[in-house]
Amino acid sequence: MPTVLITGAGRGLGLEFARQFAAADWTVLAGVRDDSKAEALMRLDGDVTPVHLDVADPASVAILAERLSGVAIDLLINNAGIFGPREVPLGAIDYPAWQGVLDVNLLGPMRVTEAFLEHLRNGEGRRVVTVSSRMGSIGETSGGLYLYRSSKAAVNAAMRSLAMDLAGEGFVIAVVHPGWVRTDMGGPGAAIDAKESVTGLKRVIDELTPADNGGFFSHDGETIPW
Repeated sequence: MPTVLITGAGRGLGLEFARQFAAADWTVLAGVRDDSKAEALMRLDGDVTPVHLDVADPASVAILAERLSGVAIDLLINNAGIFGPREVPLGAIDYPAWQGVLDVNLLGPMRVTEAFLEHLRNGEGRRVVTVSSRMGSIGETSGGLYLYRSSKAAVNAAMRSLAMDLAGEGFVIAVVHPGWVRTDMGGPGAAIDAKESVTGLKRVIDELTPADNGGFFSHDGETIPW
């Protein structure tokens, strides 16, 4: 059975990723920052193991990487993310909050990918997928939301560079946009639910080939401009 490590797996998209990969006979390592979220994961059918993982805490990441030493991981899904304050107008920017968003959304995926690189090298899949957002595309023309947009644009750039660096080892690194999803982050008025989003994202992930290395894809398979 292939193995996937999912960050931010305690709710929303992460929980749905865990559900769908477990149903597809994957071994699922489900990272949760809040251990109380493990209960929902334990109720899932299949081989699902909740593991404590706070992507913003270097010690937490290092401890889990050491704990899983020798475990081959075929797929890493960097799903953990935060939106941060929504109303941050010019003249009232909360820079500590901005740093907090960057620490989770940018440094978190890089921190986890780096820590688990040997685990991924030992796996057969060698795939890293980071959940980003269309709002991180430089081609987007709407304004505002500086904290979230910049964090997603930055992680897009970092993953694009990582894709080039690891291409020679057979890695496939991709960034995905889940759509506007009815989660705690997306809100109740969003266009699609987590099941629809992850069904599409899993299809994209399952169909990744070396030609897709460094790509940016929507849940519906559309290629998104950087």
